[in-house]
Parts: sequence; structure tokens; C-alpha cells
Amino acid sequence: MAPNGKLNLNDDQLFALMKLRRNVADVCTQSYHDDQFLLRWLRARNFDPAAAEKMLRDSFKWREEWGVDALEEWQAPAVFDRYFPSGLSGYDKEGSPVVVLPFAGMDIWGMLHTVTKTDIIKATARQLERFLAEGRKQAKIHGPQAAQLVGVIDMTDFNLRQYAWRPAGELVVSMLQMYEANYPEILKACFIVNVPKVFALAFSIVKNFLNDITLSKIQIYKTDPNKWKPVLLNQIPAEHLPRHFGGDLVDPDGDPKCPSKINQGGKIPKSMYVRKSDRLASEGKESYCIVTVKKGEKLRLNYLAAEEGSQLKWGFYSDGHDIKFGVSSRDEEGKETMLVPIHRVACHQTEETGTLTCPAPATLYTVIFDNSYSYLRNKKVHYSISVIPPGDPEDDTAEE
Repeated sequence: MAPNGKLNLNDDQLFALMKLRRNVADVCTQSYHDDQFLLRWLRARNFDPAAAEKMLRDSFKWREEWGVDALEEWQAPAVFDRYFPSGLSGYDKEGSPVVVLPFAGMDIWGMLHTVTKTDIIKATARQLERFLAEGRKQAKIHGPQAAQLVGVIDMTDFNLRQYAWRPAGELVVSMLQMYEANYPEILKACFIVNVPKVFALAFSIVKNFLNDITLSKIQIYKTDPNKWKPVLLNQIPAEHLPRHFGGDLVDPDGDPKCPSKINQGGKIPKSMYVRKSDRLASEGKESYCIVTVKKGEKLRLNYLAAEEGSQLKWGFYSDGHDIKFGVSSRDEEGKETMLVPIHRVACHQTEETGTLTCPAPATLYTVIFDNSYSYLRNKKVHYSISVIPPGDPEDDTAEE
């Protein structure tokens, strides 16, 4: 997009925009469903108007099913008002809303014992809708470039164990998929700061669910503020950036994290838990995923063990024919070790099960289904794989 807000498109892109505008006129009825809105979907699909139309129509269907346009009337559980971390600190130098997320303030364990996965996804969608509405207001004043969001994610005190817990991992994947499918091209830039070393393992899994355009807008910085504070101030005026991140913004009481603007979240007290462990386990009970491993190819599934003594558990079977199976690990230094050598398994005759104790914390485990030896047949595999931290975290007595 040109700085003056005019469309900076070649002839093929203009034709794709014209075609998409015509084809979706029946569903794009809001005033903000303009060319800038349509371009988000075209860019997400490399200016293929048919693919962009399908993506957009699928998103409209999702919005209807989830009641997204009525989320402001949704009576959300009270826990979100106090413990759902995020907030708007101000605007960047082009007028785009600046969204701050104190990531460690998300008590995912407590949330999933207090509300449902559906509630959390709805709360996330509601927050995104609010930020986008603010972006549309800013765009009317500053131009279309202000409609996109700038994110600042603070990874201070990041708790890896929470996200190695299977229900939490599944929730993260669901939210990433929701974001990519329904909110394309809303991100201008994202700065992830105060990143601990172990975050690299978690991000190696997360990035598989983000497209290349989104990934290109993410900048990751470790704990040295001298490296990331100048970068933030280059994007965001000091008066719109909390002092905690190197700006001048503070709360009336001088708090540099600005909790009056940015909900800091925090650990949810057990007195707010409303769901028993057996209901939690029932809702998130392991079911067998089904995947087809194509002939001549391998499937790699990554799992993160946050703590020493965790267990990687698996069970799988295939339809009609055998397949090769193995497990490898990769530590923080990137060293890879083969723990279960790849070998041929007659899992079409009986289910293959196993358990592996994870000897070191912060290790990424890769389960491999290998069909590279078959040049004739695809293999359909049914599998259930999970990482169980020591102490059985699905027990109500377990602590983080």
C-alpha cells in the first residue's frame, strides 16, 4: 500500500481485486468491507481470487457459528475481566493501535479449570474485534495503514510447563488456527521481548501454524533491553509506550507497566475453579487423530517436554499396511539424538503403544512416521500422542 493510502497494485492484482469484489458482494455488506478489507484476504492467498473468496466465505460462516458480531453482548465469565492479559497502550507513529500482551500473566492452567476452551476462544476473538474496531477509527484519521495492529509481547517469567500440558497445547493450536483463518493481514509488526532461551523450542512448534507473511512481521529479542527498547521507540512514540518497555507512559500511581490500560493477568485462585478434573479430562480426553502419510514421505510430529521426568506416551495403528516409526529429541543447543530408531512396525495387525521417559527438561521430541520405503501406497495412521509432566498434571492436586 502506498503511503498516501492509494492502492499500489499491478494490473493482475487490480483484476483479482475487482473479481473478488464482484464475487463477494452478497456477503460484504458492512461499510468497512472496502477494498482495503478485501486486499487482506487476497494477500493471504497470493492474489488468487478464488482461494481468497473461499477463505473469506469460510470466515463469514465461522463468524456466524461463533456469534462473533454479537460478542459485545456476550455475558463472558468474570474471570476474563481480571485475569485475561492484554491491553491497548496507545498508537504507533502512523496511528496504528499498539497491543501489549504480558504473556506470563496468562494462567492457562487456571483458565482451563475455570472456563471452557470455547470461552477462551470467544474472549480472544472479542478482544481482536475490539482492537480492529479501534484500528478502523484510526484509519479514518491517519489513513489505511493505521488499521493494522502493532503487538508487543513480554515473555518475562515465561512458564514453559503450562504449554507442555496437552489441553493447553491444543488450545494454543486452536487459537493460532482461528487467527490465521479469520484475521489475515491485521498485523503490522510484532515485537516479542524478554525471551528466555527455552522459548526457541516452543516457538519452533508455534511457527508451524503461522504463514510466512505473519512470521516475517515477528521480531524476537532476548532479555537485553538495550537491543529491543530502541527498536520499540523507533516504531512507537514514548508517550504511547509503557515505561516498562522504555517509553514514558506510566499509570497515575507511577506503575511503569500501566495496569490501568493493560490487564496484567495473573494466577487464578483455586476458589474460582468451577470444573472438576474429571470434567476437564473428559472435555480434553485424548482421541485418535487420523493422518495419511503419503507414499515416499515422512510425517514429523513435534512435542515439547518442559520438565525432567515427563513422559512421552503414544499409541497408534494403521489401516491395512505397516509403517516405520521412530522418536528423536533435540535439546536447547540444537543437538539431535535418535531415542527410538526408525523401524518397521506391524501396526496394521495390532496397536503399537509405548512410553518414553524424558531425561532432560526443555527438550523437543519428534515422533516420526516413515513411509519413504513405500512407492505404491499411502498409509492411513490413527494416533494418540501426549506429553505427561511428572506428577500427572491433570490431577487437581498437581501444582504448576
